[in-house]
Amino acid sequence: MNIREITEELEERMLSPYATLSSKTRGRKVAEEKCTVRTEFQRDRDRILHSKAFRRLKHKTQVFITPEGDHYRTRLTHTLEVAQIARTISRALRLNEDLTEAIALGHDLGHTPFGHTGEVVLNRLMKNGFRHEEQSLRVVEVLEQGNGLNLTWEVRDGILNHTSRGNPSTLEGQVVKLADWIAYINHDIDDAIRAGILRETDLPSAPIKILGDKHAKRIDTMIKDIINESFGKPFVRMSQEVYSATVELREFMFERVYIGSSAKSQEIKAQRMLELMFEYFIKNVDSLPAEFIRIAEREGVERGVCDYIAGMTDSFATYKFREIFVPSPWPLSRK
Repeated sequence: MNIREITEELEERMLSPYATLSSKTRGRKVAEEKCTVRTEFQRDRDRILHSKAFRRLKHKTQVFITPEGDHYRTRLTHTLEVAQIARTISRALRLNEDLTEAIALGHDLGHTPFGHTGEVVLNRLMKNGFRHEEQSLRVVEVLEQGNGLNLTWEVRDGILNHTSRGNPSTLEGQVVKLADWIAYINHDIDDAIRAGILRETDLPSAPIKILGDKHAKRIDTMIKDIINESFGKPFVRMSQEVYSATVELREFMFERVYIGSSAKSQEIKAQRMLELMFEYFIKNVDSLPAEFIRIAEREGVERGVCDYIAGMTDSFATYKFREIFVPSPWPLSRK
């Protein structure tokens, strides 16, 4: 019995005419024998889920660097929230939920330690710049397992194009792009209130009146609006009213939280740590792990150093900085 073929037949019968069918994938860079149980997009989801890069997300900053408390989001919990929101939308629109989930789980694999702070540093230090979505694609194409995960074209396209700069080729990729937006705006509000940086009453009244005055209500409003606006259509988008309210709420978060708030007070320290380590490894390439030395030899020292630092977790970056720059205690001799 070939379960994959049965699933592919079900997709053709049940999914929207605008959905991306597993059987119609543009394929992988290196052809592989197909699985008898899982579709191609299901295999991609599993490869991402079992990757080292995915596991490292649990120790990478979302917004708040080294917060005191167990309930603040990390890059991993953000990813899971994006995947849940995206799957809900995809299922309602009868799109390919497996493709949606694979893109969502992989979209932030290339994020740096200390969140966007690390991205800013590497973007400044790399002569060709640095963008986390491009690094996420590099993780699945090159870095993971030494030669990448050999994912399908559709998943790679969705990962690369999930930010505001991107234009996903599939509706499933468009869903993830919006789900990422919904997730981070709302959970960052939740975390900012938990941290005492914001109060519910601080939120701007105009968008709150449209979206809702509670965390769950705002997410519910945004999701249902996308479904109502996009059902049976060859695009995925918000209504103009909800979109404008969401943009206003996002701008408020940039003003009050993302730039200049007390929660960002540790960013200068994190930036300097990464700058010093970048400079150190540029001058001491042999100190890199063997896999990154090979990248430095093949693609240039800057590339090898960037890949190594971008893959670090917050805790490992701090450990490595101390190892390199902080003197170790010197034991006194005993007589």
